[in-house]
Amino acid sequence: MAIRYLLDEHLSPTYRSQLVRRNPELVVRIIGDLNVPPKGTPDPEILIWCETDGFILVINNRKSMPRHLADHLASGRPPYSWNIHHRCKPKHWTNC
Repeated sequence: MAIRYLLDEHLSPTYRSQLVRRNPELVVRIIGDLNVPPKGTPDPEILIWCETDGFILVINNRKSMPRHLADHLASGRPPYSWNIHHRCKPKHWTNC
């Protein structure tokens, strides 16, 4: 089974093209694509969709998403894979 990523609608589509260019077997969708949550879907609904559809969520929302994830886990839902994309260069990650 291919790894499946759901990219936040606020990330550049370049991420999808670069991921697929490096590994054509990846499934990479962006919020708003066909058969994924539409743009504007509340974060808690996206977490549930990723959990039930087996996608890894890639986001840059470090303000509200951690709270939504904590609520998601506190509700008894199982954890799933997620990632927070950092907009800084790797050597500066400690300063993010």
